[in-house]
Amino acid sequence: MIKWFAALLGFMYFRFAGAVLGFILGTILDNYIRSSGGLMEGMFGGEQKKNTVSPGDFELNLLSLCALVIKADGQVSQRELDYVRSYFVSSYGKERANATFRTFNDVIKNRELSSARIGQYLAQRTKYPTRLQITHFLFGIAQADGTVSEAETRIIQEIAGYLRISRMDFESIKAMFFKKTAESAYKILEIDKSATDAEVKKAFRTMAKKYHPDKLGHMDEAYRKGAEEKFRKVQEAYEQIQKERGM
Repeated sequence: MIKWFAALLGFMYFRFAGAVLGFILGTILDNYIRSSGGLMEGMFGGEQKKNTVSPGDFELNLLSLCALVIKADGQVSQRELDYVRSYFVSSYGKERANATFRTFNDVIKNRELSSARIGQYLAQRTKYPTRLQITHFLFGIAQADGTVSEAETRIIQEIAGYLRISRMDFESIKAMFFKKTAESAYKILEIDKSATDAEVKKAFRTMAKKYHPDKLGHMDEAYRKGAEEKFRKVQEAYEQIQKERGM
């Protein structure tokens, strides 16, 4: 395609000789683009490949975030450890999960873990729904021993900031892990108590769409279950507000 366009331009400016030269240069450019996978891929492919994360790197970075949350309150809870191990086994299988834990223990555990470095790395290489699910999963770890401490909340909020999670989305997910109240129901739907009934309905539709499990159809089974849990919490919050308002 480009070779004929180049030939036409060459003919317009330099007649027959220009057409021949344009055809030759256009053919060279056509062949380059074809070999590099297309014009956009040829121009931006390197950047696209750079901004991805391999499954192995994702698992190790996720495990590092788990370690930060588990150690946040100065107490390593066995129930929190079991929660993480159960997730990795259900997601990746026992053999692969054990290999990830071994790599973590041998290489990463001995390094100083940085929420900033890990969060920024994942923020550049994962989609927003995936990062929402990571935040939800970290709160699940914190709650595994029965209580989400202030120290755990602070570190998760710090990680969420580096993951570029919006303040309202963070507060919405956070509210899912505390005792059900009228206030938490509104926070889950990301609206104020002063919202009209029409605004409540609109907020429910927006949140249900945001947290629909289909958003994570490309992720593993454990992540989809987490998405289903968030979706269910949104439904429960909406039903609670409906009941209180008599909607």
